[in-house]
Amino acid sequence: MTISLADFLGRLLSSPALVITVILTTGVIMVNGWTDAPNAIATCVSTRSMAPRTAILMAAVFNFLGVFCMTMLNATVAETIYRMVDFGGDTHAALIALCAALFAIVLWATVAWWFGIPTSESHALIAGISGAAIALQGGISGINGNEWIKVLYGLLLSTILGFGMGWGTVKIVELICKNLNRRRTTLFFQGAQIAGGAAMAFMHGAQDGQKFMGVFMLGVFLANGQGTVSNFRIPIWLMAFCSIVMALGTSIGGYRIIKAVGMDMVKLEKYQGFSADMTGAGCLLIASIFGTPVSTTHTKTTAIMGVGAAKRLSSVNWGVVKEMVFTWILTFPGCGLIGFLMANLFLHLFKI
Repeated sequence: MTISLADFLGRLLSSPALVITVILTTGVIMVNGWTDAPNAIATCVSTRSMAPRTAILMAAVFNFLGVFCMTMLNATVAETIYRMVDFGGDTHAALIALCAALFAIVLWATVAWWFGIPTSESHALIAGISGAAIALQGGISGINGNEWIKVLYGLLLSTILGFGMGWGTVKIVELICKNLNRRRTTLFFQGAQIAGGAAMAFMHGAQDGQKFMGVFMLGVFLANGQGTVSNFRIPIWLMAFCSIVMALGTSIGGYRIIKAVGMDMVKLEKYQGFSADMTGAGCLLIASIFGTPVSTTHTKTTAIMGVGAAKRLSSVNWGVVKEMVFTWILTFPGCGLIGFLMANLFLHLFKI
């Protein structure tokens, strides 16, 4: 099942519930733009391979291409998010719970962004809608364990594989370039890092774009009283909309995260930035092929940690890492609890 832009706009004009859902979903996508998307371009900006505005424009273009190409080839990430929880039964109550979850995600991410900490909006999304589903169903029956297990696999993949591949990739690059002219290799890696940043932005769109489009489609179907849609196609207009909103979010607030990830955590040279970018993009590609939702934040930051640790452990600012890891650990219980409480509050206030 799919929905045309004209049909969507017609429904939007006649459904206040759908308007609220779209506003909140757009807010979540924009928050992802200023907290997750900057990870894709953090290294090429911090090493001065690209100016921030140019990098943001590049990220917008390649985010869209990633959303479009991967959704056309393999939309299983979107389907996993769509099926992760059961909002079934009363579609009106389900829509209220979903709106509460989206509000909780925006709240959680905005607070973390204020402190310049790169949270995982993927995990905030999953935790928020799970907490809301538990509130709606009165227990864990609203959680689809078969889909949730993919998230845990993705958490291990993004953390362990990101660090390990980052360490290994930069070691291989150093070995290959050991006897080459330093000036020439620096010029080469300046261009190569732009390509690496584009690859990261592409894979960010392929991963995170699908997640938020899956929730968007869930909200649209619930607003139309359709709680049992099992097969759907993501329309091109939604892909473009998602990419534009992400780019807008990155241009508004992305520099805080770029500074935390690309400057404060590890001081990178151009070849190290290239190694981190290609590692992150490779990990995200593997996860997307297998339909596993992973965190682009975890993947990119652990890749940078691995690259920095390959030189020496003291190259990594472990104080910044500690703050990030603490926030990551808190995301599932914290955002899940907020989603649960907000859903109970919203259901009490708005359920007819």
